[in-house]
Amino acid sequence: MRAVATFEAFYQEELRAVIGLAYALSGSRTAAEDLAQEAFLAAHKSWDRVGAYEKPGAWVRRVVANKSVSLFRRRMREAKALARFRMPEAVMPALPAEDDAFWAAVRALPKRQAQAIALHYLEDRSVADIADILDCAVGTVKVHLRNGRLTLADRLNLEIGGDA
Repeated sequence: MRAVATFEAFYQEELRAVIGLAYALSGSRTAAEDLAQEAFLAAHKSWDRVGAYEKPGAWVRRVVANKSVSLFRRRMREAKALARFRMPEAVMPALPAEDDAFWAAVRALPKRQAQAIALHYLEDRSVADIADILDCAVGTVKVHLRNGRLTLADRLNLEIGGDA
């Protein structure tokens, strides 16, 4: 039986190849790194036994192969569930094409300003409702609406008037 001196040496020696295998099996760099790390973690936990194997790299690769099958099955189940529960196209509100520039400008605003503007103009929410939804003070919502309106007016060359 061949024993690798340390887990650290084994890890350094095998990491690149094991990630390559995991990538080939998963098709995702992120998933490959996760699969490899899970396999090496399992090897580390049982290093007294695994390190004594003649080919501990084969053991780690088998773990990667088994986990990649599990990953594939889980992804298939998730895809089927998403397909079953996918919202029909009619659920998505249709925004008039002439409003595309406006909504693009809204999305470019700072996050809270964009949220306040969308809730106010798309859903016709009151300032108090928006404050509840965003978990902030009414005065904060008024500031977000005012700043958002000013920025939008500037970006879209519009004239605005009135307060929140």
